[in-house]
Amino acid sequence: MIAAALEGRRGLALAAVIALWIGLAFVGEPAREALHWSRSGIAAGEHWRWLTAHLVHLDLAHAVLNAAGLALLWVLFFDLYSVRRWLLVAACGIVTIDVGLWWLSDVRWYVGASGVLNTLAAAGIVREIIDGDRMAWVVGAAGLGKLVYENLAGPLPFLASDHPVVLEAHLFGALAGMVCGLLMPRSDAPSAPRPPETAGA
Repeated sequence: MIAAALEGRRGLALAAVIALWIGLAFVGEPAREALHWSRSGIAAGEHWRWLTAHLVHLDLAHAVLNAAGLALLWVLFFDLYSVRRWLLVAACGIVTIDVGLWWLSDVRWYVGASGVLNTLAAAGIVREIIDGDRMAWVVGAAGLGKLVYENLAGPLPFLASDHPVVLEAHLFGALAGMVCGLLMPRSDAPSAPRPPETAGA
């Protein structure tokens, strides 16, 4: 299963994303300053920050942690969708997180891919539940419990760090993923049979 997740276009896509995250982390503070989600920057017309905030991290350890999370999700759920559809799921997560942070929170700045990782995880879990995977119900319940705990009590104790965590991004990302999982059929789902062709008059 791991080998299948890493071969061909899927493996190249995973490697490209991780290389980008790690590369930007090595650039350090200049990359974070130029690319982070900034309410004042976006208000001043720096619209690239809507996207780039999800690519840059607080430091190398933060980038590596998110890269490990992405690799795990890739192994678990890679076969549900094509690379193109996964990119669409990620894009939906980015838009939802950005809109949520802008309109529904008082967050001033944000970096990292954890919000989008919540999008990918939620989409995969919901899709697996719809497809009849019983274990997905267990994983989904754990994920829902995590979101509830975060929004009531803060970061999970074993994930707490000296770095601030924007928990709103996790919630907005997960909500986007749930919707994607509900609405987007798996890439290998059989399509409806086409009606027989009739000869023209």
